[in-house]
Amino acid sequence: MQYVNDRKGFTLIEIMVVIVILALLAALVGPKLMGRTDDAKLTDARVQIKNIETALKLYKLDNGNYPSTEQGLDALITKPTVGVIPNGYKDGGYLESKKVPKDPWGSDYLYISPGEHGDYDLFSYGSDGAKGGEGKNVDITSWDTK
Repeated sequence: MQYVNDRKGFTLIEIMVVIVILALLAALVGPKLMGRTDDAKLTDARVQIKNIETALKLYKLDNGNYPSTEQGLDALITKPTVGVIPNGYKDGGYLESKKVPKDPWGSDYLYISPGEHGDYDLFSYGSDGAKGGEGKNVDITSWDTK
């Protein structure tokens, strides 16, 4: 009787070499990718502020003024019932999502009209939720978006 070694597969050494290579790649690439989440959230906040600003401009075109601080950003999704009631309010509101987005850290965007930096101030206090800050804690504002 003759034994035929027709078994196909990987040896333990081949599997160990692949695991070592994957571990090295993870050790080199992982830290570079992990630090990018803060940058992504800052960019997302800037994009959201630009989108809200577009909706605010459309609101002003239709109604002649921006929503007041009292009316807030909710005026972009439902017709205000306080303050100056808009005459040309668009059916369906001004935000496609039909809701005012939260910033990437789960907080509401802050809106003041009239603002200190223009017709309105729209901003987020960033990841720390407090005024001021640097790096990942920087405030994202409508008057200073890059």
